Amino acid sequence: MGRSKEFEESEVLQKAMELFWKQGYEKTSMSDLVEHMGVHRGSLYDTFGDKHTLFLKTLDRFGEFIGARLKSETSRAETAKQAIQFIFDLMIEGAGGIHRGCLYVNSAAELALRDMDVNEKTEEAFIRTEHLIADLIRKGQQSGEFSCDYDAEVLAESLHNTLLGIRLLARTSASKEKLYRIADFSLALLDK
Repeated sequence: MGRSKEFEESEVLQKAMELFWKQGYEKTSMSDLVEHMGVHRGSLYDTFGDKHTLFLKTLDRFGEFIGARLKSETSRAETAKQAIQFIFDLMIEGAGGIHRGCLYVNSAAELALRDMDVNEKTEEAFIRTEHLIADLIRKGQQSGEFSCDYDAEVLAESLHNTLLGIRLLARTSASKEKLYRIADFSLALLDK
């Protein structure tokens, strides 16, 4: 008869995600993870495999977290512009008051050039965000809220590029005022 698990997998995965998000992949050791997650090393390996596999699972967890938050808030917006503004607000203000930038952006900057798994996961996440923005732009163009001078996909690529920069700057000492100026300038492309 095998040993029973001494932890709730979802809770410890959340703790691992938070640690990777705070420190990055390279700076986070297995000892750090064991201590932060509050599990035995053997249990960690048995449940999640190696550090790399655990990290990939935390990227999936982050995707679920941020995706649910985006879907919830953008679906409640009364206008397409409010929905897009919410996306920018979330990236500037931080998810749940957390100001660590974005785990996807941080991971892409740290690992994507040399880790194809991370590159694939971050690229998929970026594409999902671009598609969400493009859908909102099309909605705004159809309702007359936004200019139709530019193709929705091109605008989405441009706005997403701005979002990526904001997500990276959010990890620095850049002021929120500066981040909002950058966002507002890019969002002005949508105006009629």
